Amino acid sequence: MAEYTLLKAGPSENERRTDVLLDEDLKREDTRLPKTDRRKRIATRLATLALLCIAFLVSQFCLENQGILNFSYWSDGVQDLENHGSSQENSTQTGSKYLLGVGKADITGPVVEINMMGYADTKQLGSGLRQRLYSRAFIVGDIHNPKDRFIYLVLDTQSGDTAVRYAVLEDLAKLGPHYAAYGQQNVAVTGTHSHSGPGAWLNYLLPQITSKGFDKQSYRAIVDGVVLSIKRAHESLQPGYLTAGTTKVTGANINRSLYAYLANPGEERAQYNASSEDDGSVEKHMTLLRFQRASDGKSTGILTWFPVHGTSMLGNNSLISGDNKGVAATLFEKSATGASNVAEGFVAGFSQASVGDTSPNVLGAWCEDGSGQQCSFRNSTCSDGKSQHCHARGPFFRIKDSGASSCYEIGKRQFEPARDLFDNLDKEGIPISGSSVKAFHTFQSMSNFTFPLKNGTYVQTCPAALGYSFAAGTSDGPGAFDFTQNDPGAPSASPVWHMVSGLIKTPSKAQQRCHHLKPILLDVGEIEIPYLWTPNIVDIQAFRVGQLVIIVSPGEATTMAGRRWKGAVYEGAKTLLSSSSPSSSENVKSVEPIVVLGGPANSYAHYISTTEEYSIQRYEGASTLYGPHTLDAYINLTLSHLPFLSPSSTSSPPPGPLPPNNVNRSLSFITGVVYDGKSFFKAYGDVLVDVHPSYALGATVRATFVGANPRNNLRLEQTFAAVERYEEAKGVWEQIRNDSDWSLIYKWRKTSEVLGRSEVEIVWETGMERGIGEGRYRLRYWGDAKSVGGKITAFEGSSAVFVLF
Repeated sequence: MAEYTLLKAGPSENERRTDVLLDEDLKREDTRLPKTDRRKRIATRLATLALLCIAFLVSQFCLENQGILNFSYWSDGVQDLENHGSSQENSTQTGSKYLLGVGKADITGPVVEINMMGYADTKQLGSGLRQRLYSRAFIVGDIHNPKDRFIYLVLDTQSGDTAVRYAVLEDLAKLGPHYAAYGQQNVAVTGTHSHSGPGAWLNYLLPQITSKGFDKQSYRAIVDGVVLSIKRAHESLQPGYLTAGTTKVTGANINRSLYAYLANPGEERAQYNASSEDDGSVEKHMTLLRFQRASDGKSTGILTWFPVHGTSMLGNNSLISGDNKGVAATLFEKSATGASNVAEGFVAGFSQASVGDTSPNVLGAWCEDGSGQQCSFRNSTCSDGKSQHCHARGPFFRIKDSGASSCYEIGKRQFEPARDLFDNLDKEGIPISGSSVKAFHTFQSMSNFTFPLKNGTYVQTCPAALGYSFAAGTSDGPGAFDFTQNDPGAPSASPVWHMVSGLIKTPSKAQQRCHHLKPILLDVGEIEIPYLWTPNIVDIQAFRVGQLVIIVSPGEATTMAGRRWKGAVYEGAKTLLSSSSPSSSENVKSVEPIVVLGGPANSYAHYISTTEEYSIQRYEGASTLYGPHTLDAYINLTLSHLPFLSPSSTSSPPPGPLPPNNVNRSLSFITGVVYDGKSFFKAYGDVLVDVHPSYALGATVRATFVGANPRNNLRLEQTFAAVERYEEAKGVWEQIRNDSDWSLIYKWRKTSEVLGRSEVEIVWETGMERGIGEGRYRLRYWGDAKSVGGKITAFEGSSAVFVLF
């Protein structure tokens, strides 16, 4: 049975004016009327006032039932909520009540002609769209103190970013006082680590090199979409409950650097070795957090944490997508549509976790050189001693579709256990309890940060640097030349690279000592020409709601690094929660902390490996920017700031040194769209190759149109392509698929550089569909053409009607 809470808000200005006028009117009439009449008139007025109050409460009740609470009530400066009844009523078998909101918005940037972010391959340019990218926003607030809240964002991007976060916070501030509660302390911008999105939006030079610089269109698509998702979450805020649960996910990830993982102490590894299928080399458990509104018990969203790289789509892919986590999120959201226990606008966020050494290519790494052999266990090379032929294989690697089939399967393998857990969460879940919501954030320079280890020894981090094995890549995306993984000490690569490294920046002796065992290829933290190549200043951030603590990581923690970090925070959280004041409303002393890690967030600080893994200097160790004590530093800084998550905390840490914002100084060699062209006898949107009259269910349907460059209009919150079905009963065409659907593909190809001509192919893979029946269908295309004079004009096209049977 749904539980409804009476919300006691202070009277509005109009209501206060009404009360004063009624009171003055009653006083005036009291002096003119006989006593009996005065009593009747007073009784009448009081009855009228009572009816108005009842009407107001009923309207608020109805609005809450619809999930459309007046948000001005929840914004800053309003009175605190008062629960109807005793103070203990806020905490029930469903946990404590919080202020919850979810939102989702389109962040799909330019889908063609921009280098894709992830594999650092200059030749990998976007040529179309497999699936739109989204920002999913989750807001959690203290129902007693609405200023105490946080926003956890899950973006279908490679990572969070400093410049993106700066712009998001600036744009939120422009929205007015209702959004003043959101700032540096409580906004986390995490990425799913997809390698299939457009690039050219990051703040530092190194990732800009392969994308030919910075592209403001790509950047603004992310920023604007993130802000819109926050607005939607903010406008949906209402009381609700949080429930957490865990489930095992099998067949969705393996450890791609097992050799380095085995360098960790055996007794430590043994703690996680459950079986031959779950040997502990990667985390197999997914944590799920359900958002459930109090008004009717319907779920508004879920947020999950599970580690697997966004590298199911391979390095030869050129279609934009959210990779396997984008698939999982879409599958969950579609599965929830129309369910009786799910609210309209349900949002599913599949956040990344300790992703550093994980891979979705679960069949392992094999040499694609005709030998039929697996890659070297130690350094991922093949018979020629190089890494270029070493490629990891997904579950459907034999299908030559750039990893799309494997990607969908790995996404499905995350979605299915998440859905099963969601369906059984009332029986298996753990209610989140403890009314307070806390967050902290500070910036920390990792250049020569000195701190003590647990044994009292003082160590330090270093200015950022990347080792030789960074250039070797991984089996998910091999590097170039003669670089190999597992290359500590004196590098085995050609001495030429030592000369090249020196021409860029020769690391000092102190820098080499600080990064001991890492042969430095790129001394990126000490290069400031034309601006910093990678971050030296990182975000230190964590959130808490009840017994749930979220570590927000700026880098990719490996499996064991994540475990150590979470373990240290777990112990700290136990102490923190057990020492809460007896007089506080916090009811978390008797529950165990739940600790999750999400990232890469807010910036991109590359990798975080253990000291043992660092010593092996495979890709992950070589990409651990700040030296062998990077992980220890993150743990130290998180624990040092953990008291800010205490129920009694009313302060925030100092902001720390601000990282640079390079948006307005970033270089760009990316050319814009000059103009579009077409032949004299064709119009934009005309069909060049039409569909067949009929197809069997399961066939692939294609049509080619006279196209224009999609960079002219990103069509955010819209679509480039659609499938429409004719509804005989209504006599209308209805859209059943668009370019956010995995089964519908938008491909763009330039046919003449000089004349600006291009073609668009729309492909519908009906073999992936479930539940579509026989009938009449057509493909649609929407585009925007740019004239020589610069004017952009929208157009559309349609295929012939075809029959599915």
